[in-house]
Amino acid sequence: RILLAGRSDASLARAREARMRDASEQEVAEAGIVLSIVSPGDAIALAERLRPALADAARKPVYVDCNAINPATVGRIAKVIAAARCPFVDGGIIGPPPKPGAKATRIYLSGPDAERVAVLAEYGLTMPVLPGPVGVASALKMSYAGITKGFTALGAAVMLAATHGSTADFLRREFAASQPELFAWLTRQVPNMYSKAHRWVPEMEEIAAFV
Repeated sequence: RILLAGRSDASLARAREARMRDASEQEVAEAGIVLSIVSPGDAIALAERLRPALADAARKPVYVDCNAINPATVGRIAKVIAAARCPFVDGGIIGPPPKPGAKATRIYLSGPDAERVAVLAEYGLTMPVLPGPVGVASALKMSYAGITKGFTALGAAVMLAATHGSTADFLRREFAASQPELFAWLTRQVPNMYSKAHRWVPEMEEIAAFV
């Protein structure tokens, strides 16, 4: 059984198709490990929403914040979870949604209790443990996403400018000829950005604060 908390309607629809269901705060608090994976702008609110149930839990779960947030925001969430007397682990997801048999997605972990969460690797997840305190995994995520999402944002912004300047077609042809690798990458990345833009905005704000 897989329990979900703090998800969007679209996420819940996909979850129901996968025979998952939404969960109450109390049910989440009964888990052994809680993975927080929401839009970056909702990460603090979810921790605060779950804190009372976590504080009342007889057996404290390990709370893992896997959201695309900067180390300072992670520190704020760690304080919320510490008030509930739960172990806290910093997580950073790099890669697409995981698929059975695929190894392209990694959830990096850091903090004193990271090894307790790395046990999930036995169930098909790739969860490298980074040396260092809480915040290191999120710093890696911010650095990586700052490059990949930054390039995507730059490509989209400049292409819009080229469109306004009536040079978009010429720019595409020139990039295809002189920068084929970058052209192919942007051709994949920019269209895929549209459906994710609602959560990229707070993530880019977190990256800006980190940089």
